[in-house]
Amino acid sequence: MGLIREIFNETPSGWATNSIERKSYYAFFLGQNAIYALVTSYLTTYFMLIGVDLTKATGIMLAIKIWDAVNDCLFGVIFDMVKFKSGKKYLPWLRVSLVLITVTTVLMFAAPFNSSGTTKLVWFAISYLIWDSVYTLCDVPIYGIITSMTKNIAERNAMMSYKSIWGGAGSTVTTVVVTVLISEQVGSNYTVVAIVVAIIAFLTMLPSCLKLQERYTPPKEEENFSVKKMFSYLFKNKYLLIFYIGFFFYSSVNISNALNLWVSFYLFNNTLFSLVVGALGVAPSLIMSVLVPKILTKIDKMKLFKLSTLGIIVTSVLMWVIGYKSIIAFAVLSTVRSIPMAIFGVVLFMFTPDCAEYGKFKTGIDAKGITFAIQTFMCKLTGAISGSVSLLWMGLEYTGWISVEAENFEQLQALNIQQSDHALGVLWFTYVMVPAIGYLFSYIVWQFYKLNDKDVQLMADCNAGKITREEAESQLSRKY
Repeated sequence: MGLIREIFNETPSGWATNSIERKSYYAFFLGQNAIYALVTSYLTTYFMLIGVDLTKATGIMLAIKIWDAVNDCLFGVIFDMVKFKSGKKYLPWLRVSLVLITVTTVLMFAAPFNSSGTTKLVWFAISYLIWDSVYTLCDVPIYGIITSMTKNIAERNAMMSYKSIWGGAGSTVTTVVVTVLISEQVGSNYTVVAIVVAIIAFLTMLPSCLKLQERYTPPKEEENFSVKKMFSYLFKNKYLLIFYIGFFFYSSVNISNALNLWVSFYLFNNTLFSLVVGALGVAPSLIMSVLVPKILTKIDKMKLFKLSTLGIIVTSVLMWVIGYKSIIAFAVLSTVRSIPMAIFGVVLFMFTPDCAEYGKFKTGIDAKGITFAIQTFMCKLTGAISGSVSLLWMGLEYTGWISVEAENFEQLQALNIQQSDHALGVLWFTYVMVPAIGYLFSYIVWQFYKLNDKDVQLMADCNAGKITREEAESQLSRKY
């Protein structure tokens, strides 16, 4: 019923946002996820095709993340300290980032192909460093602004669910565009692909910069922040730390997307097979994005989240044991696994706003900037690590992987480079089981996350001044 209301521009009773505003919010994630999917899912393939030294590329990725650790946290502090004359906290940053993120995305995939390996690596290092910094400018505000749009936790959960549909559409657009254009059937290059994705992203991210409203802005007399105070806040927000420690374990080895085209090309003999794999997950993702808000009225989201994590682990183990020789078995298990993966993806980023409310309730400091900067930092850090892991792992002598150099898979097919059975076995284990092991470690960490939806709503009401702190504490399910 919630999705039907959205389609017919109806706003449920008690919601603060209007339909146009919500659709603009959702559309931003289409464009942002299109860019994010291009970088996280295809950068590894890009490097493995253009003939750079994989070990050096891995080193560059990790070195840039050292800067990223400073960059994201620094921006989080700056974000909380800067006061715009308009009184707005999020929209000015979204507008600044709109052009920058699309331009830097194109630059990263535009390294001159005929240049030396060193030149390509230098080009990548500079463009990736700039892109990485700019991405923070759009990611922190778009996730943080929902705490300013509404204080209704049910409304937030619903919006975060529905935005997953649009975000999934953005990832799907990138998957289809990239896979088709660089496949052996078409033979385009990554620069063209990046331009197409960047244009789509710009057009879909623009409405948010014009239509979103900040209803709950910090008071002008709000206290001044210092770096020391920000980090004091961070280490007192234990549930933020617990959640993102768990996030680190799963996301840093979530390398399936990075290897998707190689699995399709070498194990299933056609890069376009990756589109089939992606298509198998479309229906479950759409269905779960619609159903999750309703499910969350019956079960706390962390319980649902942990159940979906277990589902992913179990189906991954079954998939690896059965192997890749049977396409039918692979297709069936991929479809089954896509159900818990869809739930996991929808719920994943609902916890950061909750941690922001908990942080303010616990410390009295409204530090949403650094809270959401941690989310951005961990996404980029683990994205780089997962790309680095796949590059470094496949570059090891043990794997027996033969290095290739081609602009696209059409050229690679013409080269007819055959990988050994051992190398293909390593590729299959890495593709299926390495991420499953990461999910297992994450599940263990998330056992220590104790925030629940009812308590977060009380904290949000207290933070917004609707109820007193004494009233909130008297109704909480446990002492925090």
